[in-house]
Amino acid sequence: MKLVVTVGMPGSGKDELVKVGQELGLSVIKMGDLVRDETRRRGMALNGPNIARVANEERERHGPSVWAKRAIPLIGETKVLVDGCRGDQEVNVFRHNFGDLTVVGIYASPETRFERLSRRGRGDDGMNLEDFSERDRRELKWGIGNAFVLADRMLINEGPLEEFRRQARDLLKAILAREEED
Repeated sequence: MKLVVTVGMPGSGKDELVKVGQELGLSVIKMGDLVRDETRRRGMALNGPNIARVANEERERHGPSVWAKRAIPLIGETKVLVDGCRGDQEVNVFRHNFGDLTVVGIYASPETRFERLSRRGRGDDGMNLEDFSERDRRELKWGIGNAFVLADRMLINEGPLEEFRRQARDLLKAILAREEED
């Protein structure tokens, strides 16, 4: 089993890393999709406030690692990328259940991320600086900074997309090659 877990603030480039991972044959589980699915299941519109509410309520009700625990039964392949870890307790759940995993942190500056999210226009991204700042505060409250410092490898995503994709491809190939050596 080779498990790669990503951590990064919204707009840092996690979706691009996911695309590269899929090109390399990794199965993908997006933790944000679990939250969006629960939001839909409750009959709520998919927007930032509703998604944040559901994520918070479930963390308060079931603990800060609830989304990682819900992802575990979905991990069945031998090469999996779990996208969007939000706290150190989530990282610890994956380490406890799978042992050998690689946490990849993705960093992009707030200015770069805001510009990307403004262009992306997904319903939960928010469209102004106030929404962006509120989302960052919420992510930090969930412990994303603590998860970030647990990263085994780091990618900086401030340049052109193709450069980031090349770096992501090289990193994922190295991680997968390391498993073949073990």
